[in-house]
Amino acid sequence: MTFSLRRVSAILLKDWYDLLKNSYILFTLAFPLLFAVWLGNMDVKSTYSFVFPINLALVICGCFVQAAMVAEEKEKSTLRGLLLSPATTLEILIGKSALSAIVTLIVIVASIFLTGFKVPSLPLFSLGILLCLIIYIAIGTLLGLLSRTVMETTIIGMPVLTLLGMGSVLKETIDNKIFAKIVDFLPSEQFNQIAMNISQSNNSGDTGKSLLILLVWVIVSLAITVITYNKRRFDK
Repeated sequence: MTFSLRRVSAILLKDWYDLLKNSYILFTLAFPLLFAVWLGNMDVKSTYSFVFPINLALVICGCFVQAAMVAEEKEKSTLRGLLLSPATTLEILIGKSALSAIVTLIVIVASIFLTGFKVPSLPLFSLGILLCLIIYIAIGTLLGLLSRTVMETTIIGMPVLTLLGMGSVLKETIDNKIFAKIVDFLPSEQFNQIAMNISQSNNSGDTGKSLLILLVWVIVSLAITVITYNKRRFDK
């Protein structure tokens, strides 16, 4: 079966109409923007401070909202019909992720504008965002597939989302070398490293290493999500 943009567009359009009816998700999408406005009114010049709203947008919009949308489909018993439809795995995963990706990118651009962040080395910075976006949407899809209801995504996903969004803070709070080493390899921390390196014109080898780690995250997260999707497809 060939790839069909029409089927992908139909899934995207359905998600768009569902999003407009969901005030809870719409309010959640606004949270990173509120934080960006607050940060923009402060006299901060730290790259880490500017990047934090971007990481927040990736976690909340790319991961949590994606998980909530997938779980809502399951809760309404509409996801099974989609899984058993003629649409291929690739079409469904792209269609279900497209809206979250578009919304997340809009929130990220708006956050950068509101904070007044001067993006260093736009190509490398954009590549880091793209890789993180794929990772977070894949994790969000996985959390949605593992949850039975939207409320359950909060219970299952909160530890994951806290770790991804507040890893740096937790690393400073919890005095444990093993935990700190684990946090250092998280996508959020690698993206922070990319932003810091390119803003300070540091060794390009360190930036390349961080991009490589993010690429590994992309491969692993997509593989686990596809395997879980296929398992859910044939579960009775």
